[in-house]
Amino acid sequence: MECADVWIAAGRRSVTSSSSWQPARQWRKALNVIRTCHRLARLGILSTGVVLPRSTSYVAIKIHHDSDSDAADDADASYGAAFSVAADDDSFKALVKDKRDDCFRRLGGGAGVAAALASGAERGIRGDDADVRRRREAFGANTYPKPKPKSFLAHVWDALGDVFLIVLLVCAAVSLGFGIKEHGLKDGWYDGVSIFLAVFLVAAVSAVSNHGQAKRFDKLASESGNIAVTVVRAARRQEVSIFEIVVGDVVVLKIGDSVPADGVFLEGHGLQVDESSMTGEPHPVEIDAEKMPFLTAGVKIIDGYGRMLVTAVGTDTLWGEMMSSITKETTQPTPLQERLERLTSSIGKIGVAVAVLVFTVLTARHFTGSTKDDQGKPLFDKAHVTFDKVFSALVGIFQQAVTIIVVAIPEGLPLAVTLTLAFSMKRMVKENALVRRLSACETMGSVTAICTDKTGTLTLNQMKVTEFWVGTEQPRAATAVSGSVVSLLCQGAGINTTGSVYKSDNVSPPEISGSPTEKALLSWAVADLGMDADALKRSFKVLHVEAFNSDKKRSGVMIRDNASGSVIAHWKGAAEMVLANCSMYVDTDGAVRELGVEQRKNLEKVINDMAVGSLRCIAFAYKQLHSEQAKIDDEGLTLLGFVGLKDPCRPEVKAAIEACTKAGVAVKMVTGDNILTARAIAKECGIISSNDPNGIVIEGHEFRAMSPEQQLEIVDNIRVMARSLPMDKLVLVQRLKQKGHVVAVTGDGTNDAPALKEADVGLSMGVQGTEVAKESSDIIILNDNFDTVVTATRWGRCVFNNIQKFIQFQLTVNVAALVINFVSAITTGKMPLTTVQLLWVNLIMDTMGALALATDTPTKSLMDRPPIGRTAPLISNAMWRNLMAQALFQIAVLLALQYRGRDVFGTDEKANGTMIFNAFVLCQVFNEFNAREIEKKNVFAGVLKNRMFLAIIAVTLALQVLMVEVLTRFAGTKRLGLGQWGVCLAIAAVSWPIGWAVKFIPVPHRTLHQIFTRQKSSS
Repeated sequence: MECADVWIAAGRRSVTSSSSWQPARQWRKALNVIRTCHRLARLGILSTGVVLPRSTSYVAIKIHHDSDSDAADDADASYGAAFSVAADDDSFKALVKDKRDDCFRRLGGGAGVAAALASGAERGIRGDDADVRRRREAFGANTYPKPKPKSFLAHVWDALGDVFLIVLLVCAAVSLGFGIKEHGLKDGWYDGVSIFLAVFLVAAVSAVSNHGQAKRFDKLASESGNIAVTVVRAARRQEVSIFEIVVGDVVVLKIGDSVPADGVFLEGHGLQVDESSMTGEPHPVEIDAEKMPFLTAGVKIIDGYGRMLVTAVGTDTLWGEMMSSITKETTQPTPLQERLERLTSSIGKIGVAVAVLVFTVLTARHFTGSTKDDQGKPLFDKAHVTFDKVFSALVGIFQQAVTIIVVAIPEGLPLAVTLTLAFSMKRMVKENALVRRLSACETMGSVTAICTDKTGTLTLNQMKVTEFWVGTEQPRAATAVSGSVVSLLCQGAGINTTGSVYKSDNVSPPEISGSPTEKALLSWAVADLGMDADALKRSFKVLHVEAFNSDKKRSGVMIRDNASGSVIAHWKGAAEMVLANCSMYVDTDGAVRELGVEQRKNLEKVINDMAVGSLRCIAFAYKQLHSEQAKIDDEGLTLLGFVGLKDPCRPEVKAAIEACTKAGVAVKMVTGDNILTARAIAKECGIISSNDPNGIVIEGHEFRAMSPEQQLEIVDNIRVMARSLPMDKLVLVQRLKQKGHVVAVTGDGTNDAPALKEADVGLSMGVQGTEVAKESSDIIILNDNFDTVVTATRWGRCVFNNIQKFIQFQLTVNVAALVINFVSAITTGKMPLTTVQLLWVNLIMDTMGALALATDTPTKSLMDRPPIGRTAPLISNAMWRNLMAQALFQIAVLLALQYRGRDVFGTDEKANGTMIFNAFVLCQVFNEFNAREIEKKNVFAGVLKNRMFLAIIAVTLALQVLMVEVLTRFAGTKRLGLGQWGVCLAIAAVSWPIGWAVKFIPVPHRTLHQIFTRQKSSS
């Protein structure tokens, strides 16, 4: 008999007594249900004219009381009981952390714990908003407290921590004191307060920039930790964020996953975990319901699959305790940052040396009476020497010397790296590349070889069965195949799988989940073979499972028929590997025939024909067993048939590979597919072509059989490696690095982790990639698209290019400022720029310059040049040419103004000094345009698209006008007329034609060090 249960919820009552149940009211409800059923039956008879036969089925009407505690209990029959907080719920939190096996057994094992948490292996939790909220309130969220980020004031304090700025502040305080003493409070505070304000302005602007970048990095870090986890809620598989996991959730685990929270084993086969991240023990641990049912957050699944019940989340887990105890995150400097630190140190030493010389010369000139005021009188009166005058003069000279050091040290270089990395990371996320390690962002610019997967990276990862063979025949439809064969194929596709089929009702299409291959096979079995996944689960019991991995390239399952008790082993995987273990095959009529030499050749031809047509060929085989065995037998199998899966190439991948080739980056496809399939896809993508006669297509076993010397000999010419194992990819990366290549590797599987770690840049797949692969990688490709790998390469080159632009700009200012101040100090005993003016120049070239030049977006021309060498010099010959030309121009013009400006323009000394200051600043503004291109003559290309650059230029000009025309007392300037402004602008504008003309001068690509080294070795 069939039984359908109808639940009738009683109405709410204000009386809480269990005795007052109102039976009459409940019977009236039951009567209404019966009448409704009769009316529906009569409508069916009237509409069809067919008398419904009497059935032995019946309807049992269960009447229950709808309690006041939960208004949503109507759905309990479908989704299980609603979760409620029990008195001893705290015991679940320590169940896994303390490995409380006695408590686990007392609760009834995994099923008992699940029942206590209103969950179940098949249906999971109810999963509605109210249910999730109650669980989160009872057990907390799956997050842990992060260290408090630095406040803005902390960044200001860090900026003021610079030793030279502190010295300037001390000098400002002394200057303020002497100024008030000499000139009174009304007039004596200007110099000291001006320096104070200038120092704080420099620190504040730097702090604003650093604070913004820190917030950006924190946001990116949180995005990289947001992992998608597969859970079962309301009997439906769905992906949720790891932060949304709650106690009671049933999590589906497979190879490569990280366990998202503490939990207990519910069901599964061959589940093994790597607990080395928690215990330090490298040996795999087998998880089962009897000996070891506990799964700790943070451990990795290395084999098998299963389901776990979450019992503790967040800080209640051991992993959460560890993470919350980390109070400060340390960020390692990238290689480029370390190189820039060394460059900064070298320039700083030169600046200190110049400052010492300037201090010595100015001191000597001052106390010998050589330094004169505006009226030509010596500033130092030997007849009236007082301590205050001597000390005040020394402080003023020392202050100027320290300011030279502040200007000379390029603090903006580390800031420029931080800015360009943060800017690049933010933009790369928008273009589907999530950077996990900062160094990878810059290393991508040096990549010379990319070892890429095929499926999902070069192809769309949208598998579909396009061919179906049974034996040596290709049936037109499943109806032309024997029912027994179809039944065995349904078992092989529907039970030997890590995917799932969920059907909510008879009308809606089924929801199929799993890997692209599993989804394609399940979709084909449901649509073409008429497979009923739920009926299969009820009819067979799974005894043993051997999960698919990259080494075996097949998966197996041993099942028992619940009706007959017969035991069957099913295998599914790479066609030629499964075929090699087959001794029999079936025809479309279901007859089992011996697999002879001729038949084997015919079947191999079927596989090869599919491979040539870019199809992935999957074989199904089975074996009837006499009884349950400890291991699934894979010898003497009977072949059921083949299916051909089509995965078309991505439409943009051919252009992306052409761009790589043009940019000097070799693309090598490493795949587990048949060599014929791999060759066909490689031709379609453009990896191999008729124009590349030296290109090699090789199988993994051939490569493994070679000696290291032979591998090194051919590694540059390898274009495709088919039927490869993960260790083949690792060896390929090692050989390429030995040949001097900078290697990037894409990977999605757990077994790809060694190659991802070995590579200079590891790129994991965000969609199909396992958590182990993602944690081993440096960059996550969020859309699994090879075109995004090329985009990451372009951004990597852009990072280095932006840094070089800024170095060229800043060194021009450094050289000009040092030479002008040094020469002027020696010849006149005065520096043309005051302390405040020099600090303003420092602000322009450091923070403002970094913001303007470090935020340029990559251009297509970046991929028209060869890769940047691993040890390429930061300052190229072209940069030396450009910066020396601009620096010499600025030195010549400004020294001419210093010596002859008053005579030529008929101005006083203060107006002349203001013109020198104004022309110097405007030269830097105009030179920022020159710095946008190191080798190209057109420096204005794309400038209108860079809003940040234009905004910085506009702000700099506006502030410069403010400094000259308004803040005259603060900046030590004098208001200029329109003619004087025109002269300053004309002088600055000359830097554009100079920048254009100097690029006609050819420079060698090799550095001077390389040229001298080569000449020395040849002689």
